[in-house]
Amino acid sequence: MNIKQELKNFKKEFDPILVDFFNNAIYEAEESDKLMAGALKHIKKITMSGGKRLRPALMYYSYIGVGGKRKKELLRASISVELIHTFLLIHDDIIDRDDKRHGVMTTHLKYKEMHEKFFWQDNSTHFGTSMAIIIGDMVAALGNQALYSSKFKAEILIKALYKLQKVVANTVIGEAKDVLISFKGRATEAEILDVCELKTAKYTIESPLHLGAILGEADDNILEKLTKLAIPIGIAFQIQDDILGVFGSEEKIGKPVGSDIAEGKQTILVSEARKKANVKQTAVLKSVLGKEDLTQKEIEKFREIIVETGALDYAKKLAQNYIVEAKKEIIKIKLKKEAEDFLMSIADYMLEREV
Repeated sequence: MNIKQELKNFKKEFDPILVDFFNNAIYEAEESDKLMAGALKHIKKITMSGGKRLRPALMYYSYIGVGGKRKKELLRASISVELIHTFLLIHDDIIDRDDKRHGVMTTHLKYKEMHEKFFWQDNSTHFGTSMAIIIGDMVAALGNQALYSSKFKAEILIKALYKLQKVVANTVIGEAKDVLISFKGRATEAEILDVCELKTAKYTIESPLHLGAILGEADDNILEKLTKLAIPIGIAFQIQDDILGVFGSEEKIGKPVGSDIAEGKQTILVSEARKKANVKQTAVLKSVLGKEDLTQKEIEKFREIIVETGALDYAKKLAQNYIVEAKKEIIKIKLKKEAEDFLMSIADYMLEREV
């Protein structure tokens, strides 16, 4: 399966459904609150400006993989995972102090600038942050609404909603651990992989796979098997994401290159580089990691150290090992062929993707 083309085809089918959902939410908001209507228009712009729709696609293929037949209804329900993703990104952008998301101004910065333009300079940062938190919460509510308003059996929807809330809770725990180790300034490989599992693997891969299978009325045995393939795929996804955060381009990743470095993000790249760095390289890592207003020269020096210490090769090899593990589990689960092909292709894509 040509996974890039398959994701494009899925996005082409899914996005009009997502746009309709946004338009309805904006229309309802305009009747009662112009401020929230404007906020939702901005969130729609961010969401529709990028993203592969990987999570809805995983939910869809899991559903048909376990024998689900109501494909159109599942597509509508899968809006939930895309909006929960958007909600978490809005808050994540505050934590990471990012200025762009999918090439569009982040929500907290938009409202900071609005405050400066129409009100006064004092407290503009706090206003922007406050508005972004509130808007993120609104998007989360819409994500839940997209799921519980879908036309699946009530008992199945309850199980799916419970799963969705559990995923958010796990992601919050992972985010908290990520923030802690970033402020701590260092982390072991085990700590980093723990964050990868909670913040990425369970959220990005396991959650949509479980939700699709639940709506397809699969039993808990199938969910356990999906977990065994989801966790290694998700960890590989995060490792590749961290590589792109250092070696990608702003045009492709949709946010400033080097923002992970400025944030002081603890990754497998950083952990391994620290182990292998000489005294001079260690001093550079210490001075650059977590520094605001990085120069291009400092970013390039950081990249050089990641390569010279073998950290880049180590991270790539680790991700490859996780994908090998995942593909063994995909074969074992015996999903419908279309879904199995999709998951095998997604596993390979984790190592090849540029965005």
